[in-house]
Order: sequence, then C-alpha cells, then structure tokens
Amino acid sequence: MSMAPNAGQDILLTGNELTFEELHRVALDGHAVSVSRVAIERMKSSRAVVDQLVASGATAYGINTGFGKLASVRISLEQVRNLQVNLVRSHCCGVGAPLGEAETRAMMLLRANALAKGFSGVRPLVVETLCAMLNARVHPVIPSQGSVGASGDLAPLAHLAHVVIGEGRARSQGEILEGGEALRRAGIKPVALEAKEGLSLLNGTQGMLALLSLALRDADLLIDAADVAAALSLDALRGSPGAFDARIMHARAYSGAATTARNLAHLNEGSQIRESHRSPDRDPRVQDAYSVRCTPQVHGAVRDSLSQAREMAAVELNSATDNPLVFVKADGGGEIISGGNFHGQPLAMAADQVAVALATLGGISERRIEQMTNPLTSMLPAFLTPEPGLNSGFMIAQVTAAALTSENKALSVPHSVDSISTSGNQEDYVSMGMSGARRLARMLRNLRHTIAIELLCACQGIDLLAPLRTGTVATKAYETIRAKSAMVTQDRPLAADIEAVSDLLVHGTLAKVLH
Repeated sequence: MSMAPNAGQDILLTGNELTFEELHRVALDGHAVSVSRVAIERMKSSRAVVDQLVASGATAYGINTGFGKLASVRISLEQVRNLQVNLVRSHCCGVGAPLGEAETRAMMLLRANALAKGFSGVRPLVVETLCAMLNARVHPVIPSQGSVGASGDLAPLAHLAHVVIGEGRARSQGEILEGGEALRRAGIKPVALEAKEGLSLLNGTQGMLALLSLALRDADLLIDAADVAAALSLDALRGSPGAFDARIMHARAYSGAATTARNLAHLNEGSQIRESHRSPDRDPRVQDAYSVRCTPQVHGAVRDSLSQAREMAAVELNSATDNPLVFVKADGGGEIISGGNFHGQPLAMAADQVAVALATLGGISERRIEQMTNPLTSMLPAFLTPEPGLNSGFMIAQVTAAALTSENKALSVPHSVDSISTSGNQEDYVSMGMSGARRLARMLRNLRHTIAIELLCACQGIDLLAPLRTGTVATKAYETIRAKSAMVTQDRPLAADIEAVSDLLVHGTLAKVLH
C-alpha cells in the first residue's frame, strides 16, 4: 500500500492518549509522529531508577540477569550492555512472510507509545529513534511467524529492535537494505542499547495488537457493507422489512441489532419492489428465511462482538506491557517490579471473538446467496440468468462463496485456548495471540469476496425484477456496484467482477452509503 504524504501536525505520543484513528493515520496514511515533552520527562525519571539500580549492584530481572529460564544467572556490570544486544540478536528467530507495511508501521507506533508511558526505564532516545524511523519510512522486515503471545511478541519485536540497533534488514524507498545502511541513508543514528533497553523493546504485545487493530477497522467497514448487501438481497428476494420494525428491536434491546435494523429499514425505504408484493395474492410466503428475516439479530451480534473486542484493544493501545516495570516515587527514587503485563491473553481472546464474528457474517451472507441463486427459493430464473441451461449464471459464484465460507469456519477455531509450554517450562501458559490475530487478514479477504458475490447476486436479482426499483438509498449502492459490473445477460467470467466489487469494500465505498 502506498503512503500518502505527511499532512498537518504530528501525532504526539504521550503513552496515554493514542486513538485508533491516529493509529490508522500513521499506519495507513504515513502520518508523522513525535514524542511529547511530558512523556520525555517521565522516561527520564524512570531511566534514572534503572541507572541507580545498575550502579548499586542490586539484582533485577532483565537488567543484570539472564532471561526466561536463565533469570537466575547474574550478569556482571561490564556485560550489561552486551546482554541487551545478545538478547535482540538471539530472539531474531522469526520465519514466514514479512508483515505488510501498514502492519509494521502500526507495530512500531504502538511500541513507541507503550515505551513513552514511562514505565519501561528506557531513555527517550529509544522512542525518538522509533519515531524518526516512522517519519523516514524505514520499516524493519519483520517475519510474521514465531510468536506465542507471551512474553509478548518476542520474535517479531526482536526483528524490529534489530534495525533500531543498526542491524537486521529494513525496507526503505522501495529497497530492502541492511538495517544500518537504511538508517544511515535516513540520517538516523543506531541506538547503542543500555541496561534493560533491549528487553523493553522486545517485551510487549504490539505485534498482535497491530494486526488486531487494523483488522477491526476493516471489519467495521465490512459489517456496514454487509447491511447494504442484505438490504439489496431483501429486495431481490422480495422479502418483507416488517421484521426490522424498531418495536421488535426494542423488545430485545441489543445495540447492534437495532443499528442493523435501522440500516435495513433506511436502505429499503421507498422500494417499489416491496410495494408491488405486499398483497398475499402476489406473495404467498408468510415469513422469510432466517438468513433474511434474522439479519438484524445475526449482523447485530457481529456488531456487538466487534465492539467488545474493540474495547479490549483500546485498553491495550495505551498500556505498559513489558517486564519488569519501573515505578517512580515522589521522592525521586523508585521500584522495579516483575509482573506479567506482556501476556497476550486479552488480545488473543479478542482476536478469537473477531474471527467468530467474521465467520458468522460470511456464513449468513452465503446463505442469502444460495437463497437468490436457487430457483426453489428465489422465485427468479435459476442461478439468476435470463436463459438458464444455455447459461449457468451465478451457479459457480455461489460455489466460490461456499468455499470461502467453509474456509473461514475452519479459520475461526479458537487460538487462545491452545497453549504450549516454552522456555524450559518457565513460560508454561501462553496466549497464541499473534497467530490468532494473524489469521484475521486472510479471513477478511475471504469475507470481502463473499460479500462482493452477494452484492453481485442481489443487483442481478433486482435487474431481473425491472422496471421495479429498490429503495432510494439502496439504489445508490446498486448504482455503485453497476459502475463496476454490468448486468450479466449471458455467461462471462465473473472473477474480475468479484475483485472489482471487493475493492470497493476495501476502501469503504459502500459503507459510506449509510452515513
């Protein structure tokens, strides 16, 4: 994805106020970032606590000890700096396809913001370097596999930190370079790590949080698009909007269901198709199939589930997630305490929740596609073609939707319950949050294609009911689809049409019809 030029004032990192909107602006639009003065002062105070401990010779995990199972091994003062560099190098064990540019930028921003809280004991220089890399578009090459989600996303964050210290590989100006060379070209000096700083860069949940945060944005666009698709399908099937009555929603007061019901009623308003079939003599069906009639209940549950996952991720946006944490006292002293904020269980469970929501949304969409393409349920020509038999119409488009839906069902299996012991049984219960978040991008692609197929089928069904027209707002969506894909009058390859409509969903074009 290409980055737009930086525009406007820098996004200021305080460690406490980052929003999803700001994250998306930095990750997707290339917006510039900087560190607030207040955050710099907090980091200086917590760094002083670390320096005091190192000078005193007292023992603290990760500062002058080994890591994980090796926590009992004491490291001499002379070796403290080597310890941090060795930590970064040894943890660069990631494999698989690298994270995308937006994912990498989100991860860098989130790590910078977490460190800016001032609980990590790093110098401001570390955060300022991450910001400089973002602004210069020096993006570490970060393999996507290798994290079990506790102690955070160690391997992915190690590959990020590897470039911060002038090693590893980075993408810059369209090239993949050695990390040190990428920094040199950008005029950024590599960080010479001091005590605890390597550990602070590695210990956190920013890999899974980056992927989850971007997935939530795309899911928000798709749930709105799914409402649009359902409204068009309702008319293609000559269904009744009566099930979307606000009084029904009030009797079972779920917020998501009410939102979808309002959307469907709004989209369907003014439909000539519905008005022509109000008479029982013309339409003998008393009730529509569940995939049509229960759209508010199903889409609404998806909305509410996404909202709950977003609330969990919002907490993480401005959380300190490394270990140990440094707490500064009012008198200038401080305390360093080991804990478990790096554990990704909250995000792993949120990612599972999103996965189930995506699989659900695709499942009901595919059922509406089946309803429209099946002449036994649609009251339309078989497979939505004017000449069935000679033409196969949307027969195989439904098969594609079925394949995508089935794949998403398999991908929605929970990851957060699948712990496996690591690090000599020291880290004996882990979250699998990174893999749980990583599969969401694949599920979103599948879902976009499924909804695109439903939109194509629905528009074709509406065409077959001409000269009657769908609702006033729904017509805007119909015209948007038809600008990308003409009515199918005789068989043609539909793959390009599906991709073209799917692209509309990526950019949120159809979601805008509702707003």
